Formats: sequence, structure tokens, C-alpha cells
Amino acid sequence: MALEVLSALDKAKTQWYHFTAILIAGMGFFTDAYDLFCISTVTKLLGRIYYFNPASGKPGSLPPNVAAAVNGVAFCGTLAGQLFFGWLGDKMGRKKVYGITLLLMVICSIASGLSFGHTAKSVMTTLCFFRFWLGFGIGGDYPLSATIMSEYANTKTRGSFIAAVFAMQGLGILAGGTVSLIVAAAFRKAFPAPIFSVNPVASTPPEADYVWRLIFMFGALPAAATFYSRMKMPETARYTALVEGNLKQAAKDMSKVLEVEVGAEAAKIQGATNKYGLFTRAFARRHGLQLLGTTTTWFFLDIAFYSQNLFQKDVFTAVGWLKNGKTMSALDEVYKISRAQTLIALCSTVPGYWFTVALIDRMGRFTIQLMGFFFMTVFMFALAIPYNNLRGDKCPDGYCGGHHMTFIVLYSLTFFFANFGPNATTFIVPAELFPARLRSTCHGISAAAGKAGAIVGSFGFLYASQSTHKADTEAGYPPGVGIRTALLLLGGCNALGLIFTFLVPETKGRSLEDLSGENEEEMVAAPATTPPSIQQV
Repeated sequence: MALEVLSALDKAKTQWYHFTAILIAGMGFFTDAYDLFCISTVTKLLGRIYYFNPASGKPGSLPPNVAAAVNGVAFCGTLAGQLFFGWLGDKMGRKKVYGITLLLMVICSIASGLSFGHTAKSVMTTLCFFRFWLGFGIGGDYPLSATIMSEYANTKTRGSFIAAVFAMQGLGILAGGTVSLIVAAAFRKAFPAPIFSVNPVASTPPEADYVWRLIFMFGALPAAATFYSRMKMPETARYTALVEGNLKQAAKDMSKVLEVEVGAEAAKIQGATNKYGLFTRAFARRHGLQLLGTTTTWFFLDIAFYSQNLFQKDVFTAVGWLKNGKTMSALDEVYKISRAQTLIALCSTVPGYWFTVALIDRMGRFTIQLMGFFFMTVFMFALAIPYNNLRGDKCPDGYCGGHHMTFIVLYSLTFFFANFGPNATTFIVPAELFPARLRSTCHGISAAAGKAGAIVGSFGFLYASQSTHKADTEAGYPPGVGIRTALLLLGGCNALGLIFTFLVPETKGRSLEDLSGENEEEMVAAPATTPPSIQQV
């Protein structure tokens, strides 16, 4: 039977190809994170270049609708890509569409940096157009990479392998800050400029326009480097055996990449008679609550996670860690924002991912997710409740007399427990719970719910975090609820994520077929011939 064939995958020793697959799939996530998060290092620069008004006496800033579009349009594309490529991965196979997503990322990363036009409107319009399609390709990588890695992995280390693929996101976030830092430092040295308060016009040299373009285009390099390897990957044995019903081809594909001996004649199996679809009562009965759990937890997580990541610069400015824009040149501002985000990534974001890789197959997905949401809630409230005391009093260059390092440490801990917690597990679990014929689709639905949360976070936090006093809001924004109340709301989202975690079962140490119920379907399937025998070397 098909399950006898696939048991070789569950029992296979960790082999070199597992690490190759992690690198190939992970490089897509490296690019994903780089492209999605590097925008936060250059949004203030875009405002200075394209929206400076000499009469305002302030550095230029993106108007509210433009800032919302630039920050959120990629998420809209990602959501659409997750649903479309998730569905397509189940219909056509993982391999056939895997290269398309990477190619789309490469082309649109370069095109984003080449955004053309002579006016602010034309440049921002073309940038948003290409970032939407960049997001569309990124979205496809979520369900496909997670599904491919889960279907290649053995039962014992499956969680660590999928987590390692996702951990490349942390390295991508770190790379985004580092590349921005290096590019800004190089241009700052080559084209020195006075601070804004000394000479508002000269504080943004014309060459600054190349900075954001180079940062965006760098994202194409890691994706392009793995394109050939991705195209050479065989279809996963689970898809070939359980969806296409071709055991011989599944065994053949396994023997290409894993150290197994295959002794088989051609074999085909008939589909199980009770293979229910997505929109059926059988699916709702077996997996309905699980899908509700994976979608809601990812939704609430991403409201908080993407709000924190995209608007670090605004939070750091609000608490005085970054000085007022008038005290810096445009390139100084990019450099200091990038430095702050790189330090946060290096000290808390990246370690959190790799703690998950090391411990997920020992502690389990449920425990890590519950713990992560709990501590994210605790630290977010610890930031919000004494916020005014931590921030200090307003002074000409920002805020003085507060406990800024305490704020930064607590803020960093929310990132650590997001990644040693639900940011990793919400990606892993949907790739394990559902049948092979629906696995990519259900992962795409779960991920799309997360990106809906990211859209809520990226648009909502932008407006909500504005000061309650009109005089203190950024140009063009209406008064909001303030940073303190916004942080309280994010803490509430984390608490809701913790509650909905109880809908998600533990998947540690169980085969995919056991979790999805396909072992029960296999019992009623009628095999046409004796399946291949596979023996571990």
C-alpha cells in the first residue's frame, strides 16, 4: 500500500538531501523576509525625496494613503499568492509551480528598484505595482515550501526541518537591515550632507535616490542563486503516491534524493473511495476546528508581529531611541534606522527562530506556541502600561529622562518570543495536519489569514499609533489613539492568539498520514498491484 512506501520517509535517517532541501526552500524565505521588511528602512527616505515641502519646516514624509499603500500593498499580493499557489500546488503538484514563485520574486525585486517616473505619483504607483506582484510570488512560497519540507522530512525531525526553512526568514530580516546599513554608510561617506535643520534641501543629496533602489534590487540575488536547484527538485513522494496514485514514480523519486533501495515493478493504486474535498461535511467534521485554529492564531499573531516589525522606526522615535529627523540628514536617518533594526534582529529576532529549530521536536508545537503567545502578551502589556514613564518627557530632540533601554529590552523580548513561539509554529502546523491532496491549499488559507492580519496591522497601526493631539501627528494624519493604546491593543491580539491555540492539536512525533487521517482512507483503498518494497540503507 501507499503507506508502506511512505513509511520509508518517516523512518529515514537524516541525510544530506534534507539539508539541501532546507537551503533551497529556505532561500525563498530569506528573500521573502528581505523584500517584505526592507521597506521599513527606507520609507522615511522616500518621504524626504518625493514629498518634501519647504514651507512645512519638517523633513518630507509619505502622505497617509501613500504610506499605507507602500507598506501594505505587498501584503495584499502575498495574501492573493498564498491562496492561488496553495490551490495550484495541490492541483498541479508542488514541483511544477515551485519555480514560478521564485522567478516572480527575482523579476519584481529588480523591477521595484527600477520604479520609473518623473513625479512622486508615478514613482510610487510603479513601486506599488511591482511590490504587489512581488508579494504575489512571496505568497506562493509559503504553502509550497512548507508542504515540500514536511513531505520530505522524517517524523522524528520534521518540526526542526520545517522550522529551519522558516528560520531563514530571520536571516532575511537581518540581511535587510544589514544591506540598508552598508548602502547608507557607503553613500553617506561618498556624499556627505548637512543635517536638515542646517540646510533642509541639501540634507537630502540627489544620490539618495539610488539608495532605496539598490536595497530593493539586492533581494533578487539569493533567489536567483537557487532557481536552478529548485527546478531540479523532484516531486514529493507523498504527492506522487497519495494524490497521483503512482507508487513506482514515488519510489523512483525517493531513490534519487534519499539513500533507499527500491525494488519494485510498476504500481498504480486506485483512489480511496472516501476522499472528501475541502467544502464537504467530512472535511468540516475532521478538520474544521483545526483549520479555524490555524487561521485565527496566524491572524492574531500577524497583526502584532508585522505592526512591530514595520513600524519599529516610529516606536524607536517615539521613545527617543532615534532622534528627531531635523537633527539628521536623509542618509543619516536611513543609517540609524537600519542600525536599530539590525540590532533588534541580531539580538532577539534571529535567536528566537533558532531556539525553535533546536527545541520544537522536544517541547512540541503546542507548548512553544502557547508559551510564545503568553510571553508576547506579558511583555506587550509591560511596555504599554508604564509607557509614559518608560518614554520620558518631551524635549527638543525627542524624549528625555525616560527608561529607554528598559523599553528596548522589553520590546526585543516580544520579538524573541514571537519567533520562539507562534511565528514559527503557525507556519509549521498547517503543513502537518491536512491530507496531501489539500495540504498546500489549507496551508495557503491559513497563511492568507495571517496576511489579512498583517494588512490590518500595517494599515491600522499606521493610523492608530498617531498622537491623540492633532499638533503632534505626522503630516496628513488624523489624531489616533497613541502608541500606548496601540500597544495595549496588540497585547490583546496576542491574548486572543493564546486562546485560539487550544483549537490546534499537537503534531509532534506523528506521521503526516496519521495526523491527516489518510491512514484510515488507505484501509479502504483498493490497490491495483503489490506496491514497491523500500528498504532503508
